[in-house]
Amino acid sequence: MFPIAVIGAGRIGRIHARNVAAHPELVLAGVSDPVAMTAAEVAAETGAAVLSFEAVIGDPRIRGVIIASPTQQHLAQAAAAIAAGKAVLCEKPLDLDLAKARAAEGALGGGQPLVLGFNRRFDRHFAGLKQQLLAGRIGALESLLIISHDPAPPPAEYVRTSGGLFKDMAIHDFDMARFLLDEEPVEVFASTACLVDPAIGAAGDVDTAKTILKTASGKICVISNSRRSGYGYDQRIEAYGAGGLLRADNVLESTVSHWGGEGAQADRFQNFFLDRYAQAYRAELDHFVEVIAGRSPPAVGYRDGVRALELAEAADASARSGQSVKV
Repeated sequence: MFPIAVIGAGRIGRIHARNVAAHPELVLAGVSDPVAMTAAEVAAETGAAVLSFEAVIGDPRIRGVIIASPTQQHLAQAAAAIAAGKAVLCEKPLDLDLAKARAAEGALGGGQPLVLGFNRRFDRHFAGLKQQLLAGRIGALESLLIISHDPAPPPAEYVRTSGGLFKDMAIHDFDMARFLLDEEPVEVFASTACLVDPAIGAAGDVDTAKTILKTASGKICVISNSRRSGYGYDQRIEAYGAGGLLRADNVLESTVSHWGGEGAQADRFQNFFLDRYAQAYRAELDHFVEVIAGRSPPAVGYRDGVRALELAEAADASARSGQSVKV
């Protein structure tokens, strides 16, 4: 049993804490959050202790640390944990500042393992699509379509500190594009608008974006992002090749459907990421266990985080300038 601590007891931290507490190879040794009441609630639910960050870092029995704190704390906390000899699973993004993320290579790019929390790589549907690509099911991949539309926009208060649509939302899609293309994008073009909520525009962000990534060999990926779909949480991928199409569709609440005189009606899409990616969070944790045990290197790490951040900044620069950006 590997003792694990979770840093941050907010929405994502609670997911990780519950998953650690339920995992057969892990024990949740501690939960840390500057809001004492929040930490106490999660600790009471999971049977863990409430610990300060310093206590977590200083405890040699704790083998791994999951960092789910606010983004501005990710780099420093990950570096401290790695320096203390602990494996780290850090939520995305590494930082909102690309220069700071690049400068952290010495602290994060070697030594103890770092798994970056691009959990969608572990989604069984997207991972299955990747396996079929590798197996040559559609021949050589030529283009991708990634659709990521939220069911409803976030509050303007969240938007102001989120880092913007590209770094907060689309960064998952930039990583997924790299994962599936198996080739680095070298050119980015993006167009954005604020069509959903004027408060998002007032907060300095956009709520709608279309981004085109192009690789050196000519593969093209189109990413569609919206803060509000109008029809639920839309998470789809289509991969096109000479031998056909591979498609990962939306996941429904159930497989029950009604067929009648007005046609066929299926159940609703799963509601937002807590439901849609619940399995992916568990699979991501399984991988972290393999990393801690020395049975696997990190499947996604520091350099992937930097590269996704580079694409996010390039997309933002393209949207502002109206020109494509080389990366």
